[in-house]
Amino acid sequence: MKQTSSKDILSGRLGPAIGPARDDPGMLPAVLSPTELAQQLQTTLDLERMLELFSRAILWAFPHDGFSYDHPAIGVHLSQGRLSRHSCSYNLAVEGQQMGELRFLRGRKFRDQELSQLEDMLAGLIYPLRNALLYRQALQAAQTDPLTGIYNRAALDRLLPRELAAFQRAAQPFAMLVVDLDHFKMVNDTLGHSAGDRVLKAVARCLESATRKSDMLFRSGGEEFVVLLRMAKAGHGTKAAERLRVALENCHGVQDAAPGFHPTASIGLALARDDDTPLTLFDRADKAMYAAKQAGRNRVHLAA
Repeated sequence: MKQTSSKDILSGRLGPAIGPARDDPGMLPAVLSPTELAQQLQTTLDLERMLELFSRAILWAFPHDGFSYDHPAIGVHLSQGRLSRHSCSYNLAVEGQQMGELRFLRGRKFRDQELSQLEDMLAGLIYPLRNALLYRQALQAAQTDPLTGIYNRAALDRLLPRELAAFQRAAQPFAMLVVDLDHFKMVNDTLGHSAGDRVLKAVARCLESATRKSDMLFRSGGEEFVVLLRMAKAGHGTKAAERLRVALENCHGVQDAAPGFHPTASIGLALARDDDTPLTLFDRADKAMYAAKQAGRNRVHLAA
């Protein structure tokens, strides 16, 4: 029978232990005490790295094939290792703050003594985990455009080098789209900046609905947006750009936000090259966007 167990870990303190007490001679020895674990985990604020360190630190005392961590409230799902038949999961919380669910998996059943020892060791994870979550949320806030709720230019500057490096390693087609609203100044001049803000929010929602989960959407400034695309084939970039153009042309949210304004966008598309840097890729996509405007707007232009 498949083994599944679940338990709450609150503020690093536990209810009655499942297994024997710590002075039981049959208890498995711990590699590190909760205090020692906490000290080791406090060397990083990266959430994924912290959970990996925790998994490795307890592996000798608590053998497992893999783990997963879920915190739906902040959109986090992390996993390492492999899926296995048996699992145990723990809902973590400190001072009334929910901190997600941590789940361990392995092929053979977990023994009561192992589970009891794991619960002791989880006490060393609670506060470092809270710090990592606070850091992650602060980092997300610093890289989120406050008006539209999507990534901002700071996030683009951080993520573009990583995505470009991944393309250059794996040679998987990668593209950048620069999307600039046509005649947006007219909205601010005739309907006011509040209407302009509503339009930008609606545009962000329309772009989100027309992109895949794997695509990355940014507001790079003013009425300009950037999309980063990983693709199976280079030709998919043009199709993706055209899909965004059509979505904006038929964006009812924009028309509701600014009656009489019919949104269109000029889109520059640049396919990444092996010799590209973040600056050259953005420059080529940006110039292609201006070429689309000069050619009559409401169109996609492919960079040379």
